[in-house]
Amino acid sequence: MNSRRHFLAGAAAAAGMVFCGCGVAGAAHAQSVSARPARRPVLVSGKRIKTIDVHSHCLFHESANLMGEAGAKMLTPPINNSAEAWLAIDERIAAMDKQAIDLEVLSINPFWYKTDRDLGEKIVSIQNEKLAELVASKPDRFAAFASLTLQDPALAVQQLETAMKKQGMKGAAIGDQVAGDEFSNPKFDPVWAKAEELGAVLFIHPQGVPELDKRMHGNGWLGNTIGNPLATTIALQHLIFDGSLDKFPGLKVLAAHGGGYLGSYAPRSDHACFVAPAFCDPNVGLKKKPTEYLNQIYFDSLIFTPEALRHLVAQVGSSQIMLGSDYPYQWEMHPVDHVLATTTLNPAQTAAILGGNAARLLGLKA
Repeated sequence: MNSRRHFLAGAAAAAGMVFCGCGVAGAAHAQSVSARPARRPVLVSGKRIKTIDVHSHCLFHESANLMGEAGAKMLTPPINNSAEAWLAIDERIAAMDKQAIDLEVLSINPFWYKTDRDLGEKIVSIQNEKLAELVASKPDRFAAFASLTLQDPALAVQQLETAMKKQGMKGAAIGDQVAGDEFSNPKFDPVWAKAEELGAVLFIHPQGVPELDKRMHGNGWLGNTIGNPLATTIALQHLIFDGSLDKFPGLKVLAAHGGGYLGSYAPRSDHACFVAPAFCDPNVGLKKKPTEYLNQIYFDSLIFTPEALRHLVAQVGSSQIMLGSDYPYQWEMHPVDHVLATTTLNPAQTAAILGGNAARLLGLKA
């Protein structure tokens, strides 16, 4: 059995450094943090598991400064804990220890796709150099996804090759589109071909759906709450329906936030072209049913509840899912607990999601 009771005894400690509780609850969190050891080993069936968080963000002042004062301000949104994205190594490792995360795969959400090509190249160059330096200095705690100047696909191909062959990266973090161009656009095919050749993982992280900004106004931060999962869903559906995953069957795509809404309503995809063939291109002959492509896509576990994780496992298989927190943003401050609390998983599945799948996909030590 998973050692969930032992592990959850100090679950509140995971958020102690960054959550601002109120009243008695806040005091309880503070006491729990001080009582816990710095490092919390995770055990599954009595075996120590190396936990790998594939969805963790950071920022570097050196690259953000190239965007000017307004750009730097834009990169620190008014959300809890966002200031910790400006990476301070000791503080980050302390947070990882409290969350029982052994290794983070760092990524930087693309903010440079609408810049001109030369500025985008400078930003990416700095970021990849800084990420490579960090990983080299702490290889037992960090890995990284490179940044790419995707507004120039030919340049992105060069950057990806350098990142994988010389800088020790595990792939690249990309958005959900590039300035309005979907990833299924043939202009990006050379990038996907190079990623397939190198075995690079492409981590899709959304930027929302700005076309719907007017409807997203109001309570609930709907631009993110709804918009981010929707953007990922759209990106994945284009890769499936436009035939990109047939062109590049070995492409390793990792989708943030459990793949958005796709895993929750995937079977509808199998019916669309039968119901309304006029809306489907007869020149795109998919080799499989749309839902079958989900089994060649990878997903993080950032979907909050054991029932949601149970459903995603039923849809795509436990081999396709890996731990994700979105740290330092406070979407899931107990990412390990969430997986351990999913009692429908057997020990092998639990261990795989907590770290085994990521180790296999990214070529890391388990």
